[in-house]
Amino acid sequence: MLLAADEVRRFRERLLAWYDANGRHELPWKQPATPYRVWVSEIMLQQTQVSVVIPYFHAFMERFPDAQALAGAPVDAVMAQWSGLGYYARARNLHRAAEIIATEHGGEMPADRDSWQALPGVGRSTAAAILSLSMDQHHAILDGNVKRVLARYGAIPGWPGRSPVERELWELSEQLTPEWRCADYNQAMMDLGATVCARKAPTCLLCPLNEDCRARAIGEPEAYPEPKPAKRLPVRRTRMLLLESDQGLLLQRRPPAGIWGGLWSLPEAPADDDPSAHCREHLGVEVGAPEHWQAFRHTFSHYHLDIEPVHLRVTGDAGRVMTGAEAIWYNERTALGRGLAAPVSRLLQQWHRGA
Repeated sequence: MLLAADEVRRFRERLLAWYDANGRHELPWKQPATPYRVWVSEIMLQQTQVSVVIPYFHAFMERFPDAQALAGAPVDAVMAQWSGLGYYARARNLHRAAEIIATEHGGEMPADRDSWQALPGVGRSTAAAILSLSMDQHHAILDGNVKRVLARYGAIPGWPGRSPVERELWELSEQLTPEWRCADYNQAMMDLGATVCARKAPTCLLCPLNEDCRARAIGEPEAYPEPKPAKRLPVRRTRMLLLESDQGLLLQRRPPAGIWGGLWSLPEAPADDDPSAHCREHLGVEVGAPEHWQAFRHTFSHYHLDIEPVHLRVTGDAGRVMTGAEAIWYNERTALGRGLAAPVSRLLQQWHRGA
C-alpha cells in the first residue's frame, strides 16, 4: 500500500512523540547501545520476551563482554550461559559468528548490512536492527512486533509468514522509516508492538497511531495479522536414562545439529525398549532393577516429546561404559559449566532431591 506524504509524516511524528514519553529507554542493551550489545540482545530476543531475556543478557555480558571474549570461549561455556533460554541454535550461531568477526573482521563489528547478513543466525531484519539501533543507520526492520503494528495499521490480510504478505509489510516498513532518528523510530515500533499493540487485547485508546489505523477503524484489530494456520503437533516418545554409578550420573553430549544440538543430555532409549537390555547392549553395563519415574511432556515448536525417566544403578564396572559420544559422570562436586536441555536440568534437580 502507498501512503500519502502527510500520513507518513503524521505516523512518524506521533510515534516518536509517544516514544519520547513512553518508550523503554532503560533496556540494558541501550546502556550503552554498542553494536556488540545490540547484536547479542537481538539474537536473545528472537522468540523470547524482554522480561525473560534481561537476566540472561546481564549474565552473558559479564561472562563475554565483547566479541573477542565470545570468540575465544569454548562452545560449552557459551551453551552453559544460554541454558534455559531455549532455541539453542541461536547460541551456536552467535559463537560461530563471533569467531568469524574475530578472524575475518579483525575483531571489529561490521558496519554494513551485507556483512552482518553473511553471519550465521543474522537475517535481514536483525542486521537492520543492529545497524539502526547501535549506529543510527537508516534501515527498516520487520520483527514480530513491527509486523503486528503494520498489519493492523494497514489492515493487511494474510499470515505474515507467506511471502506476498511479508513483502507488502516490508514495503510499508521501508516507506514509513525516517532517515532521521532511525534508532529511536525502530525502537519505538518494537516498544509499541510489545506494550500497546499487543497480540491480545491491544490498548488502542493509548496508541498514538489509532486515528489512522485501518484495523481499528473497522473494529477488528485482533483480526490482524492473521495467525499461522493451525497444525496438530505430532507426539514422539523417548526414555531418558538416569544411569547412576558411584561416580554420578552419566551425561552425553548430543550431536551438534538437531534438537538440543551440542548440549549435554541423559542417554536416551526408545520408549518400547527394555531399559536394562538397552544399557547392556548399547552402553556395555549391567544395571539393577529399573525405577520408572513420573513421565512428563516437553513441547517444541513442531512436536510434543513425551519423556519417561528411568533410574538405573550400574551393578558392574562403570569404567567400561560405552557411549559412542563425549560423556562424563556428573555429581554434585562436578563443576558442570556445560549447556543442559531444560528437561535434563529438571531431572538432575529431581535426582539431587532423591527423586
